[in-house]
Amino acid sequence: MTDSDELFESDLDELELLARGKVRDIYAVDDDHLLIVTTDRLSAYDVILPDPIPGKGEVLTRLSLFWFAMMKDLLPNQLTDLTVDDVIKDAQQRERLRSRALVVKRLTPLPIEAVVRGYLIGSGWRDYQASGSTSGHQLPAGLEQASRLPASLFTPASKAAAGEHDENISYDDVVDLIGEPLAGQVRDVSIRIYERAADYALHRGIIIADTKFEFGLDAKGRLHLIDEVLTPDSSRFWPVDGYRPGISPPSFDKQFVRDYLDTLDWDKIAPGPALPADVLAQTAAKYREALARMTED
Repeated sequence: MTDSDELFESDLDELELLARGKVRDIYAVDDDHLLIVTTDRLSAYDVILPDPIPGKGEVLTRLSLFWFAMMKDLLPNQLTDLTVDDVIKDAQQRERLRSRALVVKRLTPLPIEAVVRGYLIGSGWRDYQASGSTSGHQLPAGLEQASRLPASLFTPASKAAAGEHDENISYDDVVDLIGEPLAGQVRDVSIRIYERAADYALHRGIIIADTKFEFGLDAKGRLHLIDEVLTPDSSRFWPVDGYRPGISPPSFDKQFVRDYLDTLDWDKIAPGPALPADVLAQTAAKYREALARMTED
């Protein structure tokens, strides 16, 4: 990794701060561009935890760039030809942000999380236990936790306000929110991206159990892939050699942190608890391994 310093929160005097998300700080560049800084913040159960994961922002940025390149024939994305060097004058800030910041198009985000599941885990597993279905998809009886699904499922979620939890919604809800045919386009391209990535990752020894995408529209109404793509923050990555149905498999993503948090007497409400040094170090190592497995020859 090239980042020598952890970055919990960016502070740029040169640009107007528009928003701080769970992980990303968003700045205005001009009418057509934004600067998105991916910090080392980590959220779990929709709560930002107080300790950064060293190097996490660079891992997410490098992985997203890798997947944006792989998927560019399927639809446009947020990337531009501009770099941090083009929009930040301060040399020290440029150096610190170069590996974790992107200058992107200003687009109008869609009000949904486009989730695709290939395996039954997380909120999908909880929904299945309660109702035998998830996001309006009726599933076969007798599935176990982490079972592979008969087909990849589009299981969207609503975008919650800060500090609140996203909620699984049905495809019909998506149609109500954004209309047809846009809902169908989002569903179909989400599944295509997921299946291409899942097939690639499998040959790298990783199962992509599920993932979420975000999309935005330009002024002409063209759909773009935005935010992050197929990272350990937005996906569940399982090692092929550690997978079996019936358990929550070991992972290269923040499930490791969730599992630790589940051992604590914490009500999943902010503020989040501090993370021990060994949990921070092991989480950072898992993120780096995911990057290496996916991108290195």
